[in-house]
Order: sequence, then C-alpha cells, then structure tokens
Amino acid sequence: MARGVYLVLATAVISGVSIFVNRVGVSGINASVYTWSKNLITALLLFALILFVRKFRELRVLGRRDWLRLAAIGLFGGSIPFLLFFNGLQMTTAARGAFIHKTMFIYVAVLAALLLKERLGKRILIPATLLLAGNAIFLNLPLGLGMGDLLILLATLFWAVEVIISKHTLSTLSPSIVAFGRMFFGAVFLLIFLTATGSIAEAGSLVGHWPWVLLTSGFLFLYVITFYTGLQTVKAHVATSILLLGSPITTLLSATLMNGTILPGHILGTAFLISGVVTMVFLSGRIPEGIMTKLRVYDGRS
Repeated sequence: MARGVYLVLATAVISGVSIFVNRVGVSGINASVYTWSKNLITALLLFALILFVRKFRELRVLGRRDWLRLAAIGLFGGSIPFLLFFNGLQMTTAARGAFIHKTMFIYVAVLAALLLKERLGKRILIPATLLLAGNAIFLNLPLGLGMGDLLILLATLFWAVEVIISKHTLSTLSPSIVAFGRMFFGAVFLLIFLTATGSIAEAGSLVGHWPWVLLTSGFLFLYVITFYTGLQTVKAHVATSILLLGSPITTLLSATLMNGTILPGHILGTAFLISGVVTMVFLSGRIPEGIMTKLRVYDGRS
C-alpha cells in the first residue's frame, strides 16, 4: 500500500537524523550501557502504546511459537547488532556508519528472495546499480574498512536477518507487538550481557547523559513504529532500499552542524540514491496512487 511506502520514507528521515544524534550522544560513555538504557526506555514506550491502542489482549494470547519469534527478533535486531553498531560508531564517523548501515538492502534482497520468495527479477539490477553507485559516489570511501566499520557491517548483517524474521512475523502479528518484542527481548539480552561482563556497574556513567538517552529513545520509538508498520505491506527489499535516503540526511547534518562540507559528490550521489529508490518502488508496483494519477494525466491516459 502507498501508506507503507510513506511510512518507510518517514523511517528513512528518522534514521538519518537519529544516526547523527546518536554519534554525538554516545561519545564519552559506555556504548553498551547507553544502548541498553535506550532500548529499555523504548520498550516501555511501546508497551504504553500497546495499552493505549488496546493491543494488550493480542499480547496476552500469544502462543509459544510467537514468543520464540519475538525473542529471535530481539536477539538479531534488538541486542547483538546494537552492541556492535554503537561500539563501532565510537570508532568511525556518523556518515560512514550511515553508509554501511544502508547497504542492508543488498543482504535483505538476497535473503528475501531465498526465504520469503520475493520475486526480484532482472529488472532489480537497474535500481540496485543506481543505489550502489549512489553510495559509492556519495561518500567516496577509501578502500579498506577500519575496526569500527567492520563492527557496523556485522551489525547490519544481523539486522538484515532480523528484517526477514520480522517480515514473516508481521503476517500474523501487529507492528506494535513486533516492535515491542524486538525492544523488550533486546533489552533483556543486553542486561544479561552487561551483568555477565560487569558493565552494568557503569550505569552511573549515564548521569548527565540522560537528555541524550531520552532523545535518542524517542527517535528509536518512532523508527520501529514507522518501519514495522510500513514493512507489513511493503516488500522487505523495497523497504530497506528506501532507508538509503537516510544517508544524505546524516551527512547534511554532519556538514552543517559539525563544520563539515557539502561536496559535489554528495549532490551527485544523492541524485543517484533518489533515482534508485524511486525506480525500486516503481518496479515493485508501490507508487502511491496520488502520484500515479498525476502520471496518467501527464501522459494523456486519463
């Protein structure tokens, strides 16, 4: 549905801003404790939403298989990759982190074709080429990856697996329940990790950082709600392709607020990214009806 496309577009905007804000907020503190606190607050916000929209009955009647799927989503999406991502983000730039994260559409496309039987076809080579070219031009990354980049790449692979599990789960469960499962079980697994490593004692380091924790928790809440609601009706590889539009937003914020520079490659790369996303959405048959109507009027068919 067109609504799903709009929601994932909103997710891309939220992601672009969130990665920049997180790069600032995570500086100087234990990234694992920061991540756990943020995920826990987001889980509480989602639980409050479930109560508000009267979805608690759905949560209460979940079967064992449903809980196992939610736990898997929490493991692959709400815990391990967050540890990898935010520790990696402390070692690299926000722009590079955003770039690597947005390559997720490649891994999701492959997994979706194999496991969800999403038909890709040869035509997907067109938008895929535009998206990859846009990524390459946008950041003009040097060859090789640093340790921080590798951690973010590994996190992205975990998130790709989680998208596939979530897409399958959304066929029977509502987006708010799936989002809650991701953040609740993610917080549980993170707490186990922090306790086992003794890092939970560093929770006191968050004093003075709570405004950042609360702010980024709000971004995370909006991210999971818009993304999972959109993912319910949009193909997995299309949804993750749209997320690439978050990269230009992160870089623009870094350039304008952190004394960076907007380069010609940023403009050209953004043009490629937008072209790739529009082509991907068009080939999936998910162009919003309002836009399609205008196109028909323009070419004289209506």
